[in-house]
Amino acid sequence: MTGTGPSRTEEFDAPPLRRLRYFHGQMLGARDFQREQEYHREKLRLRMRCLLGYGVVCGLHVEPVRRDEDDCPPADAVEGSARPGEGAEEGGTEPERTRRGAKVRITPGLAVDCEGNEVVVRGGCEIDLWKALPRHERDTDTVWVGVEYAERPVEPTRAVYNDGCADTSDCEFGWTEECYTVRVTGCEPPEDERCDTCCSPCEHTVLWLARIDRVDWYEPVRRDRIHMNVRRPFGRHLPTVITGINWIHGHTYTIDEAKDLLGTLDEDGGLVVRFSADVRSDTLRPGVVEIQVIEGGSGRNASTWYMGGAFAEPDPESEDRHEFTRRFRYRQTTRETLQDGDRVLITVRAAFLLDRCCRPVDGTHVGGRVPLIHTGATVSAEHGEECCDLPPSGIGPWTSGTGAGGDVFESWFFVKER
Repeated sequence: MTGTGPSRTEEFDAPPLRRLRYFHGQMLGARDFQREQEYHREKLRLRMRCLLGYGVVCGLHVEPVRRDEDDCPPADAVEGSARPGEGAEEGGTEPERTRRGAKVRITPGLAVDCEGNEVVVRGGCEIDLWKALPRHERDTDTVWVGVEYAERPVEPTRAVYNDGCADTSDCEFGWTEECYTVRVTGCEPPEDERCDTCCSPCEHTVLWLARIDRVDWYEPVRRDRIHMNVRRPFGRHLPTVITGINWIHGHTYTIDEAKDLLGTLDEDGGLVVRFSADVRSDTLRPGVVEIQVIEGGSGRNASTWYMGGAFAEPDPESEDRHEFTRRFRYRQTTRETLQDGDRVLITVRAAFLLDRCCRPVDGTHVGGRVPLIHTGATVSAEHGEECCDLPPSGIGPWTSGTGAGGDVFESWFFVKER
């Protein structure tokens, strides 16, 4: 087996499932009922992570706040607990001009971690980033914010009978509350690169929700510095999608600008498509990308012809540039010329592009909203629409894909004389 295809597991990562068998006259203790609870909990976790997957189900958006409260459970604490004070900077006795004010709010929501535990944030919470960040990671201005499943004992109850191994009849907690812990780190979290999240063991149980760049610890967090595209949407697999193109969908370019985009005269030019994850370079084959020109103008129009083209070398910044790439460049190789009024139709057959796990790229160009990337080609305008700035999930930017995988990515632009 090589490391380039889907991962395989020799053993299913699940404990033995044993349920309690009742019979007349049976002596049962606390340990028996605890094991019975664990049996049902493990069955639920198994169904969740193997049939449905894991990730953020709804909510859990990270927003800036300007208030002074800090009611969110930080790292090494659980929901509802308070963190000990750490001197004047955390006791609220600093002068206002030196008091740290970098805080964010996590909105209510639901998530499932990679072990199948449900993480419920009911009322939302606010978090002081400086307080929650571990001391040895405070030399950074980029932080990641996430939540992690946790439990805590609640409702102390005095036992009726003493424990045979105990000296006194102390109170015991009668219930276990399922809650969550907020995690903040200055180190970039590792990506889950497993192809099969059902059988493979889970190593990172924190669900990261946002990355915050250029944090000024003494000022409120700016909204444009909170990036929530690091979060994992709920599902068994995280599909590879198209995250950027170097032309503006539906835009009208001059003939010279179109030549720059297509690489007609410049070998460094060409159409660039960027992906969210690695794509196998050997799937970039002739026929996957086509450039079709639909003739316009005041004379004969609606005739079509195909423009010759070829892929350029793989992305030189990729570590495995000969095997995988996160973008490709496709340029015109023939000398056909464009005319005033032509429409250039670009087709990418995403179903034939495979990622590291040999799954097809999810390429449906929903709403024509895949964002623009700048690669040095001439660009004379940006998107002008004001509606639907964010996809239905509320987390931007837009990408291709509907969750079904495969399909065809289509886009076009128009050409004018000047």
